[in-house]
Amino acid sequence: MEREKAVVLLSSGLDSTYNLLKAVAELEVVGVVTFDYGQHARDKELECSGKMCKSLGLKQHIVPLQFFSEISKSSLNTSPEDLPSGDEVQIEDLAASRESAKSVWVPNRNGVFLNIGASFAEALGASVIIPGFNKEEATTFPDNSTEYMTALDASFAFSTQNSVKVKCYSHELTKNQIVEDMKNLDVDWSLVWPCYRSGDKHCGQCESCKRFYRALDEAGVKPYED
Repeated sequence: MEREKAVVLLSSGLDSTYNLLKAVAELEVVGVVTFDYGQHARDKELECSGKMCKSLGLKQHIVPLQFFSEISKSSLNTSPEDLPSGDEVQIEDLAASRESAKSVWVPNRNGVFLNIGASFAEALGASVIIPGFNKEEATTFPDNSTEYMTALDASFAFSTQNSVKVKCYSHELTKNQIVEDMKNLDVDWSLVWPCYRSGDKHCGQCESCKRFYRALDEAGVKPYED
């Protein structure tokens, strides 16, 4: 039976890595798209995603979107000192998480990413594009939600000739549920980069790191211990 063709959006974070591995197992991945929008984690994201694609024998397309750095006031791609960190990040507090979400919000980032992904999918004959969304962060980032995916499907029915759809393996999962299922996958954890910063190691203090390490702890996964 012929497999459905897919294009995966990969940053090398937890969610996008999980979706890539699930897609490789179940679908025919005809392309992987990674974005360079001036984010602080750019170097590590490109390094890790590139190695991941090479290990899986997948074609990676790196798309530069430098205009985001020109128009955005997000702490993800302006001053790294402005990134919420340490005690500023309270992932158990919804109100605090909504405030930190405002700091890292890049104007319509996922809207741009998914529309570019849809272009690749149509051009490569793929019927689905696969982002890395999750239920946990959909509470503070509405562009991670199931409702957003449904709205994009309706839009792509008009803007793509083959009515590309959005498919995501994790949009109804929390981070720890994602890690739990990753126990069943062949994961090279050294190539997973959840951090908002680049460096030799994850900073462990930004919101993305804190959610990542909480998920590892709750799932009993300890990939970075010597």
